[in-house]
Amino acid sequence: MIKPTRLAFLVSLLATSAAHAAAPSQAGAKAAPPAQIGVASFNMAWAGSQQDFDRHAAVCKAVSWCDTRPKRAPGQARPDEAAIQAARQCVADTERLAGGPAQAAMSVPCNAYLGRGDKTPPTSADYAAKMAGLQATIAGLIETQKVGVIAFQEVRSAEVVKQLLGRHAERFGVCDAPHDGFQTVAFAWDRSLGQTGAQCGVNQELAVSDNPADKEARRVRPGLALTLEWPGRRISFLNVHLKSGCANIVPHPIYQARLLDDPAAACVVLNRQVAPLERWLDSVGKQSPEYVLLGDFNRRIDEEAAARIPPEQVRVDGSNPAGVPVADASGKVATRYLWQELSDGARTLHQVPLTGVETGCRGFSGLDHIVLSGPLAARQAPTLGSRKTAVVQAPDQRIETSDHCPRSVTLAL
Repeated sequence: MIKPTRLAFLVSLLATSAAHAAAPSQAGAKAAPPAQIGVASFNMAWAGSQQDFDRHAAVCKAVSWCDTRPKRAPGQARPDEAAIQAARQCVADTERLAGGPAQAAMSVPCNAYLGRGDKTPPTSADYAAKMAGLQATIAGLIETQKVGVIAFQEVRSAEVVKQLLGRHAERFGVCDAPHDGFQTVAFAWDRSLGQTGAQCGVNQELAVSDNPADKEARRVRPGLALTLEWPGRRISFLNVHLKSGCANIVPHPIYQARLLDDPAAACVVLNRQVAPLERWLDSVGKQSPEYVLLGDFNRRIDEEAAARIPPEQVRVDGSNPAGVPVADASGKVATRYLWQELSDGARTLHQVPLTGVETGCRGFSGLDHIVLSGPLAARQAPTLGSRKTAVVQAPDQRIETSDHCPRSVTLAL
């Protein structure tokens, strides 16, 4: 936790930090790769600029902070018709005030920054406190944990990342994945890494539609790759934020256990991301056998790995999970388990286990992962583990800094 005086300083620092364009490293071509790289993944929970928040608040105030998602009454399995109609009206009103569906998609939902049971609308000062907490958390990753590559999720743009880097902005390069929704993925990397330059590449295949039959339907987030090179050596980082709502195979008091062949809408969308993700891994692996797949998987792949599912049970049809599964016209595949499909024998992947959680770390668990390719994992010590760090947050902060704790690891090169 930070004291109010410290918070005020961070808010001031945030307001005055300048945005600097990312530029690839031009260091000497003979320089060797570093002995190790600190790597982190951080979902920043609808992080935009202060101006983004002010536009969001103006629209939401006009629609009385309505919720675009139908609400279920206690004990209800699904929302009733009145709740569905109220949500539809909220969508229509929000789109009208935002300037249309496309503009509304680039805005934050009215309930995004409201705490559970909190009926008091957040203010601009509340949002500034959130941003100060994000900036302080990122500074801690860089200064204390020596992180040189950060994969961000739920961020509006590269410009927001540059702002949140604060005093480290000149030292880090930044790139993002252009998207037609507010949330996207981004990278920040220390420009002293990658002696022949850093390259970013967007994977739009992962941005599958929520409904292929509807041309206006929302698309989920794309993927983003960052490649660092040295003479004779290359390492890639693949940043993902997969479809939410189909997370676990172990029953939970709140979340139902679901396989990827479950008919629930969220599972159908996540299922349709499997083939594009596998094709991406294969493509990157041919050019860069050493790679890191990290981000918000929105799936408990640790539960799937622990279940030790036999190969013949991975796919609905009992076929060998090796290779990219055949997709139907909508992109759906006969896959039940994400982890066993990705690490299928033909492609060997290794999850970096979570070996430490800092006191004060709250929020979602089991969704953020760091996965290494076989060749990169072979360079690591058998005891390699990752840690979660608590986000910086003031005691009276009304908008939480994030509902995810950043997860980090130090990789030997």
